[in-house]
Amino acid sequence: MLNFVWVAFILIGFVAALAQLLQGDTAIFARVLSALFDSAKTGFDVSIGLVGIMCLWLGIMKIGERAGLIDLFARALAPFFRCVFPGIPKGHPAGGSIVMNFSANLLGLDNAATPLGLKAMRELQEINPNKAVASDPMVMFLVLNTAGITLIPTSVIAIRQSLAAEQGLAGFNGADIFLPTLIATFISFCAGLFAVAWVQRIQLLRAPVLVFLAGFIGLMAALYAALSGLPPEQLAQTVGLLGSGVIFSLIALFVAVGAWRGIDCYDSFVEGAKEGFGVALQIIPYLVAMLAAISVFRSSGCMGYLLGAIEAAVRWVGLDADFVPALPVGLMKTLSGSGARGLMVDVMTTYGVDSFPGKLAAIIQGSTETTFYVLAVYFGSVGITKTRYALAGGLIADAVGLIGAILIGYAFYH
Repeated sequence: MLNFVWVAFILIGFVAALAQLLQGDTAIFARVLSALFDSAKTGFDVSIGLVGIMCLWLGIMKIGERAGLIDLFARALAPFFRCVFPGIPKGHPAGGSIVMNFSANLLGLDNAATPLGLKAMRELQEINPNKAVASDPMVMFLVLNTAGITLIPTSVIAIRQSLAAEQGLAGFNGADIFLPTLIATFISFCAGLFAVAWVQRIQLLRAPVLVFLAGFIGLMAALYAALSGLPPEQLAQTVGLLGSGVIFSLIALFVAVGAWRGIDCYDSFVEGAKEGFGVALQIIPYLVAMLAAISVFRSSGCMGYLLGAIEAAVRWVGLDADFVPALPVGLMKTLSGSGARGLMVDVMTTYGVDSFPGKLAAIIQGSTETTFYVLAVYFGSVGITKTRYALAGGLIADAVGLIGAILIGYAFYH
């Protein structure tokens, strides 16, 4: 399916560019070609930028693995993961890496989540009988990653607060989208989980899964009660302390336990870090290929045509179209995180950061994921060429999450 989407992006983009050329836009091919070359450079830069981060986190994970902490984390959540990932053998290190990856995603720490996720993919590949085809645990892991829950959208809050200051909004609370965003991302996560479980015939109506979901709902309520009343500046400081404090405490815990158990922590770190360089380099062709196709689709004007058609359809059936200005953020987020961030800022600048489109754009940005990027990087890191229904599952989660974000936006702000 990924091959079909890739070819479609390129050919539809070419047809759209050709149509614009026939209408007199003689610079269209130059713009598309420029965007194509820029995307190739971006893909290379992103992959090289991952080298240092990959070396750091794979080194830390190697210490945790030898100290037995990764196995301990995996055992703590074993009942839930045995239900969701029945294909992972009991006690396999992939379970611990998945737990660490989900934890980093929860805290919004992308720099930690990506290398931990890549490590999990490599461990899942070890138990994959067909090395070119995505296994069931891989598909579930990828879909849950693309629909990953983020407790607190720190970057979105910071951008809203900054724009509010520029627009002269005194007493503005940039974190007022915290709860709606959390609900929207939980909806997306559940949609991805149920969609893949249905295909893989996994029974989710079991005590460990229900306890996990109920516990997360309780955590959302507790976080809202604890943080909703804080001033914006104090909230930003608290969120930053929570995320960075938890991660750095884990690093210190890994090293302390490793030293206590007599492990050569330095040697373990170096051994793990050596793996990071090769993983980051292996990603390059996959990431460049995906970013190139996306750039053609965007720069040829296809995204604009798609949005125009959606707005016309919404108005034709008589529905309220106030959400349409924020819709590009959701559609772009599946393709490009930075592109969606730019569109979010544009919506907030055009309509106002405190307007309904501005708030909805923030909720969408904080509750959706860059599906094509995640699939290209994660599957590329282990050489998977046949992704089965991973893309479909990720897009289902994105679509449900986007619809959920819109409905929640109307419920809270319209």
